[in-house]
Amino acid sequence: MDGNIIEVNDLTVRFGDRIVLDKVSISVKKSDIYAIIGKSGSGKTTLMRAILMLEHSEGKINVFGVDINKADEKKRNQIKRSYGVMFQAASLFTSLTIGENVAVPLKENSNLPDNLIEDIVRFKLSLVGLDDFVYDLYPYELSGGMRKKAALARALALDPKVIFLDEPTSGLDPASADDFDQTIKRLNELLGITVIMITHDLDSFFGITTRACVIKDKRILAEGEPVNIKSIDDEWIKKIFFGQRGRKFELWNQK
Repeated sequence: MDGNIIEVNDLTVRFGDRIVLDKVSISVKKSDIYAIIGKSGSGKTTLMRAILMLEHSEGKINVFGVDINKADEKKRNQIKRSYGVMFQAASLFTSLTIGENVAVPLKENSNLPDNLIEDIVRFKLSLVGLDDFVYDLYPYELSGGMRKKAALARALALDPKVIFLDEPTSGLDPASADDFDQTIKRLNELLGITVIMITHDLDSFFGITTRACVIKDKRILAEGEPVNIKSIDDEWIKKIFFGQRGRKFELWNQK
């Protein structure tokens, strides 16, 4: 696989008669922080959901050398256990404490005693930069950035090899967004964990992303390092990186 832990080849996803993704191919290397970008409705989330085995798809999706579209249920479940997922709105259970939220994957997928689960949960919370007192709080008692970190801790509960993040900095103030980005980068460097994220955040894209793909018109327009993607001659890419918001980003980073 030439260092790739995920290879998507000629992936097609249909919703009824409508083709959402048409012969999409990407590759993700071990320890990448890999961004998926594109217009709203371009199929970014559908691509992620296909890799997560949440959407039926045609074509090949090789994960750790296994074509998950042809694998049996036992093998698919093994691969699912190597995934961690953080959805856009954090999706914490409001009736559970933060500690109980992070413990859910452990209780559902292991026979560990409660005291050991508690130790693991507290360690995962510290790993994402949350203080120990957060364990007994409820989601409504946390700031947006802290809720995102708690959701990240839950995604890390089973020691995944790959984590999937859907717009991880969406809705956060700039300081909280930067703090979350640095948390992701630190985890990537510390644990060697591979990150696949959907993002529109230019700070995230240029600050921590190692490789990326652009989806346009149901296909992959480009794949590569952020600096190379930025230089592609395409109207949408020019609008994103050289339009008003892009120029503001450039000016700010030159200060």
